[in-house]
Parts: sequence; structure tokens; C-alpha cells
Amino acid sequence: MELFKNINADPKTLNSLALAFIGDTIFDLLTRGMILAEGNAPVNMMHKKAKSIVNATSQSIMYSAIEDILTEEELAVMKRGRNAKSHTSAKNQSIVDYRRATGIEALFGYLYLKGEYNRIEELYSIGLNSIPKGNKDEKTR
Repeated sequence: MELFKNINADPKTLNSLALAFIGDTIFDLLTRGMILAEGNAPVNMMHKKAKSIVNATSQSIMYSAIEDILTEEELAVMKRGRNAKSHTSAKNQSIVDYRRATGIEALFGYLYLKGEYNRIEELYSIGLNSIPKGNKDEKTR
């Protein structure tokens, strides 16, 4: 799948929160695309399902699921994102989950800017399959 390629930014020169900024959108786009591919449904139901995946709790679970299969470079990016000091705080989420979610988003932003779209899809799929069914309906941001 080819995602938009018109962003001319070197991911190696961007800070972790800038990577997470674009990675959050990539993660959300993948989630919404997956939900839409499941077929027509009322928009409020699709939105609720998206919120059950695009939240710190679910992304923290994904973090654990992909951590051991990342390259050294990918793991370093994800950890830098996790450890980045943000001026925002988690809303109804643990700080650990919130930071791990930022790590996932930084990784997805990094891979997107590098043009590694297949790798994003692979990691997203593995992470998505790691979320227990019951967790998809719990805390959302």
C-alpha cells in the first residue's frame, strides 16, 4: 500500500515527539481504514471501534507484542519515543501506557517517513492481533 509520499522530512533529524505527531495520524488512518474495509456501518459505531484501538491502553499492549521483533534501529526509535518528555499528560490512562503509546506512534512516524509502508502494516497487524477482545471496549481517550 502506498501512503501519501509528499512529506519531505528526514526522520533521523526529527525529535521523538515530532515522529509521534505524524505517527499518531498514520496509526489512526490504518485503524480507520481497517474498520472501513469491514463494511458499511453506522459512523458512530465505527468511531467507537476506532477509539477502542487508538488509545494508550491498546497501544501499550501492541508495544509489548512487537518489542521483541523489532530491529535494533526500530527498537531505539520506539524507546526514544517512550522516554520523550511530553508537556501533555495522560487522560484516564496510566503514564506507563501513555508513554508506551507515544513510543508506538514515534516508530510508526519514523517508518512512514522512511517509506517503509509494508513494515508499518506488518507491525500494526501483529500488534492489533495482540489486543484481547475485551480490551477493545475499555478505556478510550
